[in-house]
Amino acid sequence: MSDELCYLSAVEATQLFQNGDLSPVELVKAVIAQSERFEPAINAFSHTFFEEALEQARIAESKYAGGKTVGLLEGVPIAIKDEVDVRGQRNTEGSLIHRNRIAEDDAVLAARLRGAGAIFHARTTCPEFCTLWNTHSRLFGVTRNPWNLEITPGGSSGGSAASLAVGTTTLATGSDIGGSIRYPASMCGLVGFKPPYGRVPETYSPFNMEPYCANGPMARTVSDAALMQNVISGQHYLDAASTLPKVEIPLSFPATLAGQRIAFSMDFGYLEVEPDIAANTLGAVRRLRDLGAVVDEVSLDWPAGIEDAYWGHMDELSNANIAKFMETSRDKLCDYNVKMAEQGLARQRDPASYYNAARTESDMYAVFGKLMEHYDVFVCPTVTSTKLKADFNPIRDRYMVNDKETADDLMLSTCHIFNMMGRCPVISVPSGIADNGVPTGLQIASRAFDDVTVFHIAAALESTWDAPFVPALSSS
Repeated sequence: MSDELCYLSAVEATQLFQNGDLSPVELVKAVIAQSERFEPAINAFSHTFFEEALEQARIAESKYAGGKTVGLLEGVPIAIKDEVDVRGQRNTEGSLIHRNRIAEDDAVLAARLRGAGAIFHARTTCPEFCTLWNTHSRLFGVTRNPWNLEITPGGSSGGSAASLAVGTTTLATGSDIGGSIRYPASMCGLVGFKPPYGRVPETYSPFNMEPYCANGPMARTVSDAALMQNVISGQHYLDAASTLPKVEIPLSFPATLAGQRIAFSMDFGYLEVEPDIAANTLGAVRRLRDLGAVVDEVSLDWPAGIEDAYWGHMDELSNANIAKFMETSRDKLCDYNVKMAEQGLARQRDPASYYNAARTESDMYAVFGKLMEHYDVFVCPTVTSTKLKADFNPIRDRYMVNDKETADDLMLSTCHIFNMMGRCPVISVPSGIADNGVPTGLQIASRAFDDVTVFHIAAALESTWDAPFVPALSSS
């Protein structure tokens, strides 16, 4: 029964709470027991707050029993990525530099989850300053994928993904500036949603001014991702972009896709994709057709140098964020961030780099937006390889796809493309299992701010899976 509780969805759990068939205390005890069983091998948590969580669960239990008003997530355990301020908790960003930094207040994301009754029982690991495709740091060590312990759960929201996959949380938070929600979601058989810019308020300066950046839900089901997204979205005075109208995502959709038109690309005409990922992607496309959708393979006439344009936009922000520590705290930085800062500082970009990046972004959406006049969504594989090792370090190792070194680490996935078109909502859902036992994902994107449609397609595809995506480790 404990394993069943650990994989219970938030939607199911809150209904059982309401009916009196389950107590929040039982659910919290189950995820704590699961953590004690698997956390040493997975290393998904940077900090735990189990006693506090049990006390909050008892309060939630009394609310349900007394017929009191409860929040949408009342009594649901949520793991918080270790870059989000939670009042009274450490926010280390995976760095020795911040190992003793205590948050004085809740970030808006945490405040909204807390206000909905969620229980914060743990914080999840991330690479230092969220800069890698895998999750390891000097502070917390290596986080591993429950599906294959040799392989990474992804980065930078790797701890959130690994925790969901092994059943040590019911929901988790993620953040995404180049794929850090969707890449780990794909690698761990999960659902990860990158909202469009401004949908979920970002209040950390200067990232609240960055259109590539988004906070979003990570979950095991599409309905859970929708539930959490409904809680965290909506306007906040500290984020001017969040003045968008709040969108409520339905928690269920018709299973049929009759009348839906879907555009599809395997590789955007230039990316390497491993054969097992390609096969799973084609399998997902067939399922979409079986549901009644028309799916057309398309070509996108995009400009060359997409990855260079990404860095032309991001270099000043990402490198400056790390470089500020080079003089005062270099000895505390992870070696991969020292290398990143040195490369960034040494790289003399043309003064027109940012302008050219903006032109590339604009040209990309001009093509995509025109395409989406004829289609409801666009689908593609989320990752191009599932082989990145848990302890991979770019200081000594090389990023590879199909046994070829990639020109840019961004090319391990297709995610960054939709950060560059930051107003597009995009979700990753499972598409199958790769040859090494690691899940693969399908990205579903739509025109700017059309969140509901991507959830509809995702929910319909989810309905075609014969069994939930649960790693064998968790049931052994």
